Amino acid sequence: MSRLRLVVVLAALYLVAEVVGGWWTNSLALLADAGHMLSDVAALAISMAALRAAARAATPERTWGFHRAEALAALANGIFLAAASGAILWEAAHRLGAPPDVEAPLALAIATGGLVVNLAGLAILGHDHEHGMGVRSAWLHMLGDALGSAGAMASAACIWLAGWRWADPVASVLIAVLVLRSALMLLRETLGVLMEGTPAHLDAASIASDLAAVPGVQDVHDLHLWSITTGLEALSVHVVVAEGTAPRTVLADAHAMLRERHGLAHATVQVEEAGPEPAASPLREA
Repeated sequence: MSRLRLVVVLAALYLVAEVVGGWWTNSLALLADAGHMLSDVAALAISMAALRAAARAATPERTWGFHRAEALAALANGIFLAAASGAILWEAAHRLGAPPDVEAPLALAIATGGLVVNLAGLAILGHDHEHGMGVRSAWLHMLGDALGSAGAMASAACIWLAGWRWADPVASVLIAVLVLRSALMLLRETLGVLMEGTPAHLDAASIASDLAAVPGVQDVHDLHLWSITTGLEALSVHVVVAEGTAPRTVLADAHAMLRERHGLAHATVQVEEAGPEPAASPLREA
């Protein structure tokens, strides 16, 4: 948590510097890079919120705790970032026809500082980005923003050394595309969680097949997979066991398989004894 907090502070401070610098130098590339840095701050803040939410105890009113707050915050951030990238693209399209003057030396210095901040953030997160989807997503955001800062540096250098004023709106378009890509990926993942879709890394057919292979299981039905939040998946399923099979043994074997093979620690397995013709649930019929 302390590393995340430090990176958030660094990114937020330089976000303000890039907004002020972009306005002062009239560099749209710097403002676009500031928009991308905003996505870094949002991603890091979401990761921090997720860690804090996970530490809060569940209540009778919220039996899963407050994990969905992460998804709601991510949804808001994704919408805002998509709108910001659209505004940058609109302004860049207008500037391509008549590129304005840019104070290139100052813009280059500010963009260089942004690159340094992003490289520092990548180094601070370091090994942590290999664990946990939230931190890994933030690390990738910062990597993309480092590329955006490099683009802003290149455009400022082109204007300063060669007088290519069109380099600023062109670099802005490239950076805005990076921002839009990050926003769409964030929205896709968030909507998947809120709509209780099957997590991308889990295969329902493979899980059903593995459950059917548990000794004593005759049939598997009403299998449901969803995410409470990123990294916290849940499953519910009904399994039909053969006559003479100990339900507790099947239940223990099924839970062990789900946990060890698929990483599903939150699983509800309903054991049913084989009958002449088990009634299908309304969900199955639908």
